[in-house]
Amino acid sequence: MVTSDDILNARILVVDDKEANVRLIEGMLRVAGYTAVESTTDPNEVCELYRQNRYGLILLDLQMPGMDGFQVMEGLKEIEGEGYLPVLVITAQPSHKLRALEAGAKDFVSKPFDLAELRARVHNILEVRLLHLETKNYSKALEQTVRELEASREVIRLKTLEERKKSEQELALAQQTQESLLPRCLPQFEKFRIHAFNNPTRYVGGDFYDFLQLSSGEWVGVLADVSGKGMPAALLSSMVLGALSMEFHSGTQPQEILNRVNRLLCEKSLPCQFVTLFLFLLSPNGSGQFISAGHNPAYLFRSATGKIEHLVSDAYVLGMFDFASYESLTLHLCKGDILVVYSDGLTDAQNLQEEMFGEERLLNLIRQEAPSGSHALEQRLLKAIEEFTQGTPQTDDITFVVVEKCQ
Repeated sequence: MVTSDDILNARILVVDDKEANVRLIEGMLRVAGYTAVESTTDPNEVCELYRQNRYGLILLDLQMPGMDGFQVMEGLKEIEGEGYLPVLVITAQPSHKLRALEAGAKDFVSKPFDLAELRARVHNILEVRLLHLETKNYSKALEQTVRELEASREVIRLKTLEERKKSEQELALAQQTQESLLPRCLPQFEKFRIHAFNNPTRYVGGDFYDFLQLSSGEWVGVLADVSGKGMPAALLSSMVLGALSMEFHSGTQPQEILNRVNRLLCEKSLPCQFVTLFLFLLSPNGSGQFISAGHNPAYLFRSATGKIEHLVSDAYVLGMFDFASYESLTLHLCKGDILVVYSDGLTDAQNLQEEMFGEERLLNLIRQEAPSGSHALEQRLLKAIEEFTQGTPQTDDITFVVVEKCQ
């Protein structure tokens, strides 16, 4: 803001070829309180004085010998690149007033001088001039601030891009690491055909599946769903997968394996973390057993009748209750029978209208495609998920395993 002191302390130059007029104007201004008044009777000095001192106001007589006021203003325009001339012209010729304003003067005062009029016009021009300079300085400061902000934003942007790139590289490595925990290729077990699919909602997820050939000639399959998403779920799934693999290689029975894994998770995982799991063990003749630890039902399509059996149990999820005990139930697949095991990310998958894929849609697909074999069922299921979701971002990992008894 421009204050009264700013106005009274502004530098003023009085230009008139008559010494008496100069002294008169200087006296009037000093009486009015102006403290920085200078003067010259030589119009040829004005431009250089202005170049050195940048006055807040020049009181300029128009009629002077050798160089009149109009010529002085032309010289001032060359110095004041922005074209703003803080000039108050002094004239006794009414016809010169309009011409002076057109030449760039900001106001005029007539001779003979009226003290009140002179004070008012000087005050007004100085106030406008100082506001103009303040605005100009503020604009420059604002431009500098904007440039600094843009420079800072660019630095932040580059830093953010670098950090994002690094984060994406780390996540991609984590994804590769987790993918390496899944079977590199699906196993070829005697008299069985296996298909599997996994799609995490992020780079890494909590779903996994695995298969293992046992020394007894039997083989075991597992599909698990770890609570949560992203890196925490992926770390826990890696621990579970490692524990299962170690226990099965030691020859432990499935029931005792899950008892031990449950106790391990209760000790090592966070209170909010748990695992649902469907584990099945099969021999070449199709006989076997399964355990469902809090997992959604698996479906067994019977080729002979076209009916679908729901494989469920009332066992607890893993990692929540250290007193939990797990028992297996019998399972038998005949030729042409197909077992479908999946995570709830499949049935909970949503479309653009936020409708869920649902169990009924999955059961209908199994009824329609299972008679054509496991490969046809897998392909139809993948296509159905793609057509249903239409690229809608999902909130849970989607995983399924399809096992067909082919002999």
